[in-house]
Amino acid sequence: LDWWHADRYCEQRFAQLLFEPQDSEQASFSKLLQSHHIRGSVWLNERDGVLHKPKWRRDHIVPVLVFRDKTDTKYVKVLSDFPALPAVTACAHLQWDTRTQEIATIFSYAVPTFFNEFQLRGFVDEEGFVRFALIVHGHHSPYLPVFRADGQWHHFCVTWQQENGTWSIYADGKRRASASGLCAVGLSAPQAIYSQGTFIIGQDQDSLGGTFREKESFSGNITDLHIWQKVLGAEQIEKVRSCWVVEQDLVFGWSSNALEVESTVQEVTAQFLCPGPVEECRVFEVGSSGFSYASCLQSLPFICRYRKDAYWQLKKAQLESSHSLISRVNMLAERTVIPEDVFTSDVQDMNLSVALGALDVLATVLRKRETPVLESSDLLAVLQLLKQVSDVEVQEGEELEMLEPLGQYYVEVTELILEEQNIETWSSVSQVIRGPMAVVELCNRMVSHLAPLLTAGRTKVTIQHRNVGLRRVTVKNMWFGYGSLQRCLSGAGSSAVFQDVAASDGGQKYLSTTVGTAVISSTLLSDYQEISTSVRYRLQHRVQWMVISMCFLCFLLHVSPDAGGMWSTAGCSVVTSLPDSTACFCNHTTNFAVLLQVYEMQQRTTKEELTLQTLTFIGCGVSFCALIVTFILFLAVGVPKSERTTVHKNLILALAAAEALLMFSELAKTNQVVCFTVTAFLHLFFMAAFSWMLVEGLLLWSKVVAVNMSEDRRMKFYYVTGWGLPVLIVGVTLATSFNKYVADNHCWLNVQTNVIWAFVGPVLFILAVNTFVLFRVVMVTVSSARRRSKMLTPNSSLENQIGIQIWATAKPILVLLPVLGLTWVCGVLVHLSIIWAYVFIVLNSLQ
Repeated sequence: LDWWHADRYCEQRFAQLLFEPQDSEQASFSKLLQSHHIRGSVWLNERDGVLHKPKWRRDHIVPVLVFRDKTDTKYVKVLSDFPALPAVTACAHLQWDTRTQEIATIFSYAVPTFFNEFQLRGFVDEEGFVRFALIVHGHHSPYLPVFRADGQWHHFCVTWQQENGTWSIYADGKRRASASGLCAVGLSAPQAIYSQGTFIIGQDQDSLGGTFREKESFSGNITDLHIWQKVLGAEQIEKVRSCWVVEQDLVFGWSSNALEVESTVQEVTAQFLCPGPVEECRVFEVGSSGFSYASCLQSLPFICRYRKDAYWQLKKAQLESSHSLISRVNMLAERTVIPEDVFTSDVQDMNLSVALGALDVLATVLRKRETPVLESSDLLAVLQLLKQVSDVEVQEGEELEMLEPLGQYYVEVTELILEEQNIETWSSVSQVIRGPMAVVELCNRMVSHLAPLLTAGRTKVTIQHRNVGLRRVTVKNMWFGYGSLQRCLSGAGSSAVFQDVAASDGGQKYLSTTVGTAVISSTLLSDYQEISTSVRYRLQHRVQWMVISMCFLCFLLHVSPDAGGMWSTAGCSVVTSLPDSTACFCNHTTNFAVLLQVYEMQQRTTKEELTLQTLTFIGCGVSFCALIVTFILFLAVGVPKSERTTVHKNLILALAAAEALLMFSELAKTNQVVCFTVTAFLHLFFMAAFSWMLVEGLLLWSKVVAVNMSEDRRMKFYYVTGWGLPVLIVGVTLATSFNKYVADNHCWLNVQTNVIWAFVGPVLFILAVNTFVLFRVVMVTVSSARRRSKMLTPNSSLENQIGIQIWATAKPILVLLPVLGLTWVCGVLVHLSIIWAYVFIVLNSLQ
């Protein structure tokens, strides 16, 4: 195979091309190869990894003009109106007929005033080189060697510009000749090539558009002729050589519709392999034990090299395999889609149609498989097929409607092998495929197949199956949703390397670092080539742990997807970090995700959760009944009207309404509107209950400290605090956070956003104030009890005085704790232990 296909063949079988042996091993290695009847040159890999197939190197279907023999009749006329050309570049792919050494005219451009206006001629010299000469305005450059007459396809470009008459000839991407002064006449400046001429391929025009001579005609094959009204640079010529057209200032582009082909000229459609920018690849010379270079397109023997640990893991996977998945896929496809032995499988050609059928069958089998967990050999077989499909050369002439279903099946198969139950399978082949990041690189290759789908009317392509998707526009994007790739990366045995970052854990036990978002890949494309640029992105968190967000990116250690990857912060920084998302800025494009540090929190079982819900319902019921009875007693017994009874009544009313709504809030979850309404009223009544608890504290303070405010003015202030403040808080919260107000799973404020602080913030403030009030009241009560004890029983014993002091302290605490709402402080301790949750429920049931 050629170097590119040899490298691809080894990679598809989880191996690499042979690396250059050490100096001390060369002789023995050469003898080993000879003992296996291997002679000549053998392809070598590049240790520094710089030689990799360019993304723009490809096969494509083109019309080829065949001039079988030299005649005076065969010609092809270009149907294009040429403007005046102060500068010109003409490029084409050419296959020279080596049977003749006579001068041949590749093309000629004639105008009424000058038949030899612009022309390219050549011949084969005695040393076997094809020599070219450029003619402009009848002035002739010398014949100079440009490439060997070896019967192979070669690419050439000729350039000329009016200024100084500078000209150049390029062959196979290299400049072979250049000079200035072509067509300069005396002291006068060169003229532009005249417009409205006739361009003929394969003949010299001795009259405008005719009078051809056999001995000057062209014999060979020619394709991909393009003409520009400017001088292309070396980099642009390299692109043209690789079959990408530079659109700017293009005068004529190669097309059958723009050609008038004489009937005896054969026009065929052929598959043409565009050369890449790297011409020569390294080879090992068996026998001489030396190294040299050969054309990368040359077919040579090659050897695939396995690491020992990877080889034995592959052997083990194959020996332990039941081959059930492989057999079923091959049976449904009625052909060998996946070989049972990865080591001895032959080279298989795979085109778009074969790839589509293979993935269709594979997706069907994976969807309907009896056992949800893949065997190691099954996973390797699927990956091998994905590698082959991602390496398919998409031909320009193929039916493009096959590309979209191909991408859909590819994404579906990718999602199925990344399911969480396959984590252990990934771990079992970690030496062969170093983690599921291999799939990211394969999908990155697959995206390039979507390019032909982009047109002026369709500027983007999106393909998605559940958690995995591809998108192709000028910016190429991919995403792997949480639940597939992330769980494989974060799971036990994953080979991806995480860099755990020590951070202040606030007393929590640090457990691990996990992938907490989707993994995305972003690349900017220019002329189908990747260019790196800075990028800013925001990723939504997909975990519910208490976390510290760190902004990481993933870069692959090697271009080969088998190498896995590692996480790094190089070039990236956190812009903003919120509880539900993190925004990052990176100075280059690659694969991105946000890693979250996970801390241990108390996890409750389903039984414990059910017990807590039951106790809450019972406790709220008891509390509600007690509050209603108390309220009725206040009305029925005829308690004298006072500030204290009025405040008590309002507190009872607010707390009873809140408890009643809380008991039945679970029933409202099914209706979004009802749930929103219940949440708003729960917020209002609980906020009102705490506000009246604050009023209870202020009322106690007014009894302890002299306040210069009349009772009427105090009650107005109390009503504004008790009901006005809650209405204001709820109203502002609804106005600013309407869409983020309600939690996802129950009818209460959303704890994943800042909305929860519209309740927690005021509550913490009220508890702080009431704690200070309680402390002050206890001090006054204890002081009064001490004075009263000294006056009434001055000779009492020390033990008796201590008992009086303890009771003087305990009595106001026991009485005022529920009235001031200080039992809610236990809610802060709930996450520490299930015991505190039970204490919290019991205390607040007794409030």
